[in-house]
Amino acid sequence: MLTLADHLAEWLEPGAQPFAVATVVGASGSVPRPVGTAMAVRADGAVVGSLSGGCVEAAVHAAALDAIAVGECHRETFGYSDDDAFAVGLTCGGSLEVHVQPVRPGEDGDPAAVALARLVAGRDAPAALVRRLDVARPTAVLLDDLSEPQGGMAPPGSDNPLRGLVDDGALPAVSAQVAAVLRAGGAATVHAAPGVPDGACDDGVPEEPVTLLVETRLPPPRFVVVGANDFAGALVRAVHLLGYRVTLVDAREVFAAPRRFPQADEVVVDWPDRYLAAEAAAGRLDARTAVAVLTHDVKFDVPTLRLALGLPLAYVGAMGSRRSHAQRMQALDDEGVTPDRLARLRSPIGLDLGAVTPEEVAVSVVAELVAVRYGRAAAVPLSSTDGPLHAVPDTPRTTHSKEHHRWT
Repeated sequence: MLTLADHLAEWLEPGAQPFAVATVVGASGSVPRPVGTAMAVRADGAVVGSLSGGCVEAAVHAAALDAIAVGECHRETFGYSDDDAFAVGLTCGGSLEVHVQPVRPGEDGDPAAVALARLVAGRDAPAALVRRLDVARPTAVLLDDLSEPQGGMAPPGSDNPLRGLVDDGALPAVSAQVAAVLRAGGAATVHAAPGVPDGACDDGVPEEPVTLLVETRLPPPRFVVVGANDFAGALVRAVHLLGYRVTLVDAREVFAAPRRFPQADEVVVDWPDRYLAAEAAAGRLDARTAVAVLTHDVKFDVPTLRLALGLPLAYVGAMGSRRSHAQRMQALDDEGVTPDRLARLRSPIGLDLGAVTPEEVAVSVVAELVAVRYGRAAAVPLSSTDGPLHAVPDTPRTTHSKEHHRWT
């Protein structure tokens, strides 16, 4: 629904016809469009958007008109049938689950109409739309204050924006999962146990899990890699897979060549601290931003880390040996960096995986990044251990053959 907001301005005007929005909320196998893809159908049959490129559109169109007539939400599943080649379904062999929700513009009690109108007014401003999928009544909660990393989800008190969408028993679990989607961006469904004792109704029949669809209108989180070297190249490739917008910055033009880092979204030749200061002043760094300093050169490290540790970033890490780490910490202390800020530094960078090669170190850093993102304190960062960074292997390293695994 959120992806269509800007195309529905005319449909939301007072006195406009009712319409329904069909949204992909589940997909498996080979499917043409991802979760969050939406199509709107007006009462007169007009259409905006598409779900599958044609193979289920007619059936979804009929389901949307039915939702308008009945005034309730429902879900439809479309898949391919070998038994009936003429059945409505996906010839590509996948399966789509579609949620259909009616919208009545101009009605104050219609949560989707209110949310969509606010989205249109906000245009490109960051926002998230949360809807409950396991109930027939139309629902929609718009989150438009995403300045905090949790998106206003925690703690689950009376000001929690999801209150009223789910009951108090399910609110903590739902809030934590919605906050995780807000950090990552994109669209996703979240599930939580119902907020009743033992998950059962009065008649003893277990209730279905609470299911929400979270759609975000957020730019991808940023990852700034400082230092143009082989370790940086491996890290750029790794964090790119997590959906970050990756910037590599180095003051040395001869090393900071875009052709060396093809998966970086941008390669910047500048002093790293000056670049970070300019980005912060322009409002382009936020509480989802991560910075990894891989230069292990004091003239780059100390000014950059001093600045980064003073910004409200999600992650700040620095590569180097134990000796380099100790010297760096002393230099930062001498520069007046406070102990609470120094405690935020992930150094030596990464989890204790025994990583050696640039690619292995990248895995170590990404593992720590994910652990920090989800608050997994049980993960063991190198900064909380002592001793050698690399264990001495008991046996020579061998090359293992590749195996294919099927996950069920």
